[in-house]
Amino acid sequence: MVDIDTPLLRQLGRDALSLALIDARNCTLRRFEAFERAGRLQVPCLPELDPPLWVLGHVAWFQEHWIGRNVERYRGAQADPTRPKLACVVPQADAWYDPSRVPHDERWSLVLPDAAETRAYLVDTLEATLDLLAGAPETDEGLYFFRLALFHEDRHAETFACMAQTLGIAMPDVAPPEPCTPRAPLVVPHCRWTLGRPRGEGFVFDNEKWAHEVRLPEFEIDAQPVSWAQYLEFIDDGGYDDPRWWSEAGWAWVQREARTAPRHVEQVRHGVLVRRFGVLTQVPLAAPATHVSCHEAEAWCRWAGRRLPFEEEWEAAQALGLRQGLRSGEVWEWTASRFEPYAGFEPDPDRDYSLPWFGTHRVLKGGSMATRGRLKDPKYRHFHLPHRNDIFCGFRSCAL
Repeated sequence: MVDIDTPLLRQLGRDALSLALIDARNCTLRRFEAFERAGRLQVPCLPELDPPLWVLGHVAWFQEHWIGRNVERYRGAQADPTRPKLACVVPQADAWYDPSRVPHDERWSLVLPDAAETRAYLVDTLEATLDLLAGAPETDEGLYFFRLALFHEDRHAETFACMAQTLGIAMPDVAPPEPCTPRAPLVVPHCRWTLGRPRGEGFVFDNEKWAHEVRLPEFEIDAQPVSWAQYLEFIDDGGYDDPRWWSEAGWAWVQREARTAPRHVEQVRHGVLVRRFGVLTQVPLAAPATHVSCHEAEAWCRWAGRRLPFEEEWEAAQALGLRQGLRSGEVWEWTASRFEPYAGFEPDPDRDYSLPWFGTHRVLKGGSMATRGRLKDPKYRHFHLPHRNDIFCGFRSCAL
């Protein structure tokens, strides 16, 4: 039986993709329902949040926008540039759900359809998508937008989990990171490493194009993410009070946010107590430190006399760690790499995905306990601003 929650889905065909699209929709609805049960469809206007009803409608809109309005592409009809696009299933969908038309803060002032109407929109768009998928060419080009819509929905499933954590809403299908048995650091020998993805191997995000070699000198890297026990030493040593360990931007952030520990940490005496989906929980000290911003990760590294890995180092270490049976994918891991295009970059049709964020964001790798397995591909480049700590993020370090 085909595993529909594996990164290999980038290369699999229509049948597996159809099942995965249904699976993604079920996950979306399940995580949205957590907000309904909590009576929290109205949320504060914060940079890390979106109105849950907007996110739900946006998922349907994205699928309709790229697939449902391009019937000719999948039914073999000759494209006619004079022919008008198909009407929206919901006539005002573009004005409501297109992020390029509706800036973040304006989404709170929209009068959106209610949950029942939005669910009906999701049903209509998924039915149309599956119908068109059945006749789509079984090629990378023919399946491109179906795979794009799948991974887009998977990313928003994690958005729902992150928002639930921020708001203290129960999310039962997201398990906490497990403790890690301490392991000696990995020594990765000098090598040539291939960054990016090659042509002809399934779906590729535009920021992964294209495969190119980089030279790596030998380096030492943690075998697993920094644990709460390790991070607690930094806190106990006054790390949040000492500007020596922080970048200028990081120290300004610490003072502005009055941070004394990572987000959601309530107590660091006699163990670490955190708010996990609204419940005060004592976390195992051997579990990965979570909700650590890139500023905090870099400060810990300076204090420890280490550094963050670059994304090519992370990937090479991941390949070596997998051969040794090491776990990964429980927290997104910050890297020292700025989110920049590879040489020869050209944006894909969804120009809002990568292009606006180059130069300001950092690359994260690996995936978290809230990430669908389909996105836990070592080549996948997640990206966020360095102050973000609402996501399920941690880090590992390299020797200087």
